[in-house]
Amino acid sequence: MEEFIIQGGIPLRGEVTPAGNKNAALPLLAASLLTDQPIVLHNVPQIRDVFDMRKLLESLGVEIETIGERSWRLHARSVRPASLDPDLCRRIRASILLAGPMLARSGYLHLPPPGGDVIGRRRLDTHILALRALGAEVTYQRTFEFKTSGLHGAEILLDEASVTGTENAIMAAVTAPGTTVIRNAASEPHVQELCHLLNAMGARIENIGSNILHIEGVPALHGAEFTIGADYLEVVSFIGAAVLTSGEIWIRRAGVQYLEMIAHVFARMGIRWEVQGDDLFVPAEQEKRIIPDLDGAIPEIKTNVWPAFPTDLISIAITVATQMQGSILFHDWMYSGRMYFTDKLVSMGARIILCDPYRCLVQGPTPLYGEKLESPDIRAGMALLLAALAANGTSVIRNVGQIDRGYERVDEKLRALGAQIQRVTK
Repeated sequence: MEEFIIQGGIPLRGEVTPAGNKNAALPLLAASLLTDQPIVLHNVPQIRDVFDMRKLLESLGVEIETIGERSWRLHARSVRPASLDPDLCRRIRASILLAGPMLARSGYLHLPPPGGDVIGRRRLDTHILALRALGAEVTYQRTFEFKTSGLHGAEILLDEASVTGTENAIMAAVTAPGTTVIRNAASEPHVQELCHLLNAMGARIENIGSNILHIEGVPALHGAEFTIGADYLEVVSFIGAAVLTSGEIWIRRAGVQYLEMIAHVFARMGIRWEVQGDDLFVPAEQEKRIIPDLDGAIPEIKTNVWPAFPTDLISIAITVATQMQGSILFHDWMYSGRMYFTDKLVSMGARIILCDPYRCLVQGPTPLYGEKLESPDIRAGMALLLAALAANGTSVIRNVGQIDRGYERVDEKLRALGAQIQRVTK
């Protein structure tokens, strides 16, 4: 098992370029199943979850060739029924994204239960209801069986704005005869990127970026070339690293068009950055003071569906708040296990009251001290890494495989910014 050993308290300086968006890469890879012509993807993040998806696609018959440092050519010349590796499916929740395109392409998929982060219940009902509306039969007896004698367009009202549920419905609908309307659709940047790739492949998707998508089914899709955009979660992680260490960082090709709500939330904690084109500059001088609501009330940061503040960033925001002046309440109603990592921040010296599984109150600033840590999920892992960078003394983060699932060579990038971080094998 690999560990990170971090000597904290060193201001980070320099510039960094984020990897491609993992949450875009996974559905884009799955979309290669929809055509028998080649798909070329650039800026593919080199992380464990992406490599696991590659293995699953290859087991279904997709030929995948690495043609550059971060460029892949995928060719689903023909697809075949396969016994997908249950361990691989358990490692990534995105294995569920194979259902929509396989139904569209071959009419069948046998899928072991998807896994992913342990952050509370993550229901799959939205996927099943949407795919059934499009003409799929879905059964579950410890494993899933998806089959259809032919998909068709449908009016779909998603029971929740599920990102992967929306993506599955889109991929199943693009070649289904007739018109599909998906209401209460998720509109995150990665959903938009999937729609843009599919349109480049010949799909007819309208209202991209809204919560009502119109899809006119086409007989077949063709090959295309597409560049995956910056991972805004990684961008904000490096913003947090700069702020927590009182450092100064340039983030190149940051995908700034997706950061407006995030900038608004961070401004409430006395944090700002400057935008120049598609680059972003985090200055060393920050106010670092939480701005109260009217009448001096404690402000609340609440996650919600895009374009509101995303659940995947709540762990980073909580960690940043431990070093801001004042009190602030965080509320993530989506996942009952998201807040449990806060006990590790408390062990480092943070003042955090866990009100219930969904809410915590943070009062800062308090000095943080080095500690031995273990991460429950990808985002909490990165948040603990940021806390270690800010802490006095040495910290050890044990299960860095969790962080590697979502962040490409994060230790190398941090060292290039001046961090004292080592990866060791135990």
